[in-house]
Amino acid sequence: MRGLSRARFFFAMLCALDGLDAASHAGRHGKELASRSAEEKTGWMEMGMRFLGRMLLTLGLFAGPTALHAQGNWPERPITLIVPYAAGGYTDLVGRLTARYLEKTLGKSVIVDNRAGAGGIVGTQAVASSPPDGYTLCVCSVGAISVAPFAQKISYDPLKDLAPVGIVSTIVQAVIVKKDLPVNSPAELVAYAKANPGKLNYGSAGAGGLTHYAAELFEARTGTLMVHIPYKGGAPATTAVMAGDVDLSFANMTDALPQIEAGTVRGIAVTSRERSPYLPNLPSIHETVAPDFLVETWNGVLVAPKTPEAIISKLSDALIKMADDPEIKEQMRKAGATTVKNTPAQFRAQIEQEMAQWKPLVAEIVAKEQAKEKGQANRN
Repeated sequence: MRGLSRARFFFAMLCALDGLDAASHAGRHGKELASRSAEEKTGWMEMGMRFLGRMLLTLGLFAGPTALHAQGNWPERPITLIVPYAAGGYTDLVGRLTARYLEKTLGKSVIVDNRAGAGGIVGTQAVASSPPDGYTLCVCSVGAISVAPFAQKISYDPLKDLAPVGIVSTIVQAVIVKKDLPVNSPAELVAYAKANPGKLNYGSAGAGGLTHYAAELFEARTGTLMVHIPYKGGAPATTAVMAGDVDLSFANMTDALPQIEAGTVRGIAVTSRERSPYLPNLPSIHETVAPDFLVETWNGVLVAPKTPEAIISKLSDALIKMADDPEIKEQMRKAGATTVKNTPAQFRAQIEQEMAQWKPLVAEIVAKEQAKEKGQANRN
């Protein structure tokens, strides 16, 4: 009946636009309509347009409440939160803390889905391609968002294919080395690497991630040459240093801090401009061997583009409250991270600023990589 009623409305609308010849379709008053003046026909046309406007408004009222109802009651089913790295690392920790808090706040299950690969690009792409309904979120990181577009070919545009919601936390990296490596400071690492070009190797959380580019930037700034060994997350990369499978790693503080404190690896530097309050005895790379060297990472929630603003706003409000939650702040502190409060607009602005910053730095890294490949070719 609803479909038939709407069909009749549209039929009447078309007839009104055709000079109100609907009367002739009904078989009545045909001669009267034919004899009416142009002014009368114009008047009828105006009436028809008013009728059309009222009809469209009515149809909008039929459809509108359905869409508003869907957004207003969000979420009505479980939410999937994609973590683009392996379980056990910093981003995984942030993802699980976020999932637990959102479950409590929104009243629906939040399922963590680890989709590791390509330095976070695989999982980030999955969110960019998801339906814009607020049921697929990403706890993404700076590498796959602000750096990767300039370093490799990716199938998403971070500013067009993702909608920022809010940054959850920030963290710096620590340079860790295996215990039997004869290196105790950034200066000694540079000297050792220059004395043994291409013999040192380092593990990262994946090709294209920030732990990878931090090491590449270090090489470019210090004129050293090391071999990259990518892993599927920060936790396995740190484990590789502990086991002696790789010589060193630029590791997120979450992964590095417990192992430095346990004595299973040796920390020699941090990537922040100032020394970290969590490891005050470690110098920064900036103050020792590479002035202005600065690498910090964040984890933030993003959703598919065109996700309704009402859903983004609801998520944003939850994340802002999460930043002040005492339990969350304590968990982040233990991991060497700091909670952050910002809006979707502020998050987008930060991404834009970071992309502008990393573009020339990545060009510097690429030039170094090309020089490395040329040197290896000449030696062969």
